[in-house]
Amino acid sequence: MCELFSLSSRIPTVATVSIDAFARRGGRDTRNSDGWGVAFYNGPDVRIYREPEPAGDSAWLSFIRRRRMPGRLMFSHVRHATQGAVSLVNTQPFARELGGRMHVFAHNGRLDGIETKFAGEWHRFRPIGTTDSEVAFCILLERLSSLWQGSGPPPLADRLAIVSRFAAEMRALGPANFLYADGDVLFAHGHRRLQDDGVIAPPGLWRLCRECANDPDAPPQASIVSGSGALHQEITLIASVPLNAERWIPLTEGQVIVVKDGRPLRTDKPTARKSRRRAHLGAIARHKETCSEIPAYRQQ
Repeated sequence: MCELFSLSSRIPTVATVSIDAFARRGGRDTRNSDGWGVAFYNGPDVRIYREPEPAGDSAWLSFIRRRRMPGRLMFSHVRHATQGAVSLVNTQPFARELGGRMHVFAHNGRLDGIETKFAGEWHRFRPIGTTDSEVAFCILLERLSSLWQGSGPPPLADRLAIVSRFAAEMRALGPANFLYADGDVLFAHGHRRLQDDGVIAPPGLWRLCRECANDPDAPPQASIVSGSGALHQEITLIASVPLNAERWIPLTEGQVIVVKDGRPLRTDKPTARKSRRRAHLGAIARHKETCSEIPAYRQQ
């Protein structure tokens, strides 16, 4: 399966080390060698770099590393093609304008039969490529478009309700982990993914939250390099798999979280139900659903 990663921070942060880890996850000798993409938000607009080549071989990633672009929100995707040819049009993240802002989407999983089940549900937003992921994005934007009629972002509760209903429908089709940003907040939905034991099961995403002093002279940890200034920093990382030995927390199956400027704002969880992997979930459920406060930027 593909892999997802996102970083949201209160203070603009340079994700230089993240790019190195990202390149390794999408190298030619890995499963995820069918393309890569990175999105960096700058206010309501976004820079997107993507190509249908292994990330580990990309000269563009070397350019991004040298540029050291600070920002409050970025996310990335490395592709293992399951639907659609290996081509630029099928390379994520996907982006569209809605309400005067750029909306960006990346999906990990497989949504079998989505075009048939939801035929005719997209009109203004139409796929350019041939992936189930892009169809899903177009469906989501169609449903959200009625909210984005004013000069600013619509109420968060209304957006979350639509995203949560959409996520529930996608889960009925197959693994449906996704990241979606609307230029105001980041939505992350965790479902199921291919685990190390070869079974498709939860968790589909993990998160790590930090609150700490922002020290630009500290060594990088958890694949990030901090911005400048000794200010209070808040960061949320979301990834398909934990990136280091720190205490990452799994998203429960079907959970949607909303993150803004490094802080989780809202969460939506589906009704509890039995899992095919009860023992596995029982183990990870013992983690507390709180953000860890780790002095990640302090010089030891």
